[in-house]
Amino acid sequence: MVYSIVPPQLFSVEDYEKSSVKHMDHTAWSYLVGGSADEITADKNKCAFDEIQLQTQVLRDFAGANTRLNLLGSTLPFPILLAPVAWHKLFHPDGELATVQAASAIGAGMVVSTQSSVLLEDVAENATKPLWFQLYIQPDRMFTAELVKRAEQAGYKALVLTIDAPISGVRNREQRVNFHLPQGISSVNLAGMKRPAVHNASLLESPLFSGQLESIPTWQDIEWLKSITSLPIIVKGITSVADVEQAITLGVNGLIVSNHGGRVLDTLPSTIELLPGIAEQVAGRVPILLDSGIRRGTDILKALALGASAVMIGRPYIYALSVAGAVGVVHLLNILRAELEAAMVLTGCRTLYEIDRSLLWKS
Repeated sequence: MVYSIVPPQLFSVEDYEKSSVKHMDHTAWSYLVGGSADEITADKNKCAFDEIQLQTQVLRDFAGANTRLNLLGSTLPFPILLAPVAWHKLFHPDGELATVQAASAIGAGMVVSTQSSVLLEDVAENATKPLWFQLYIQPDRMFTAELVKRAEQAGYKALVLTIDAPISGVRNREQRVNFHLPQGISSVNLAGMKRPAVHNASLLESPLFSGQLESIPTWQDIEWLKSITSLPIIVKGITSVADVEQAITLGVNGLIVSNHGGRVLDTLPSTIELLPGIAEQVAGRVPILLDSGIRRGTDILKALALGASAVMIGRPYIYALSVAGAVGVVHLLNILRAELEAAMVLTGCRTLYEIDRSLLWKS
């Protein structure tokens, strides 16, 4: 069922999540909500926000209050971007075209996945606001370079280089339902790419280490990427303070603290737990974004207080997309924006730039 208006009784991300179960098949649902292995990190991404408490600040002047920010040369009306998610047509027949319609309507930043189910050029043609392109470096580097060129020519304003998934995670939930793409849905941007030869390991060989890792990206690939594009490069998947300096030294333009929504390596800390240490190491030299676990406006406020410039949401907007298409995505973003604004008023913050750790209650 596809709605042109928002169904009643949807007031939060959780409401959309519960409703979305009725709007997608079980295999697509399992793909979307599943995490790696026992899904400990996927669950912790959400519940770790609940452990952080806020404190109010009262009787403040709110003349001129707003949630605007400038991010890599673009002015955004609020600090919420749509994270890259593969194959939107799994969840709505219009796929990424519905998503970009929503993002353009409300002014949200959108990051289009390498594995989108609509050509990157077609998504860009339907956008009225700047887009970023999420890039997985492919084993075929010449094909990767052509992908970057296509993104440049289509008008994308930045590359979001995902580095935290050189291999797929152990996703038991997907395995149990035998997840596979239905006919008519594919990673259309990768059509025609040469696939690496499959090595059939013997019973005595490692199924992973027998030649399958020879082409995975390294730090040198960031240097290579910078040599072939003038677009800003944001590195997505930083979870270690030790990696921060390497990335900044190589000249990246931003960092995204992300554990891939808990979908790659289980038992990692939540991203909100990782953020303070990474923000301290970055020390304001480049913007920091955070994804994984955002479900409330108060979560956004907490992330900004701990050092993020903005946040990205993934599963929440896909829930809304499945329920009500572009209208649902706009509605969900308005819910989160309104919740953030309410939290800012109640903690005494007139603009995003007044949000800091003084808002966090310490026992």
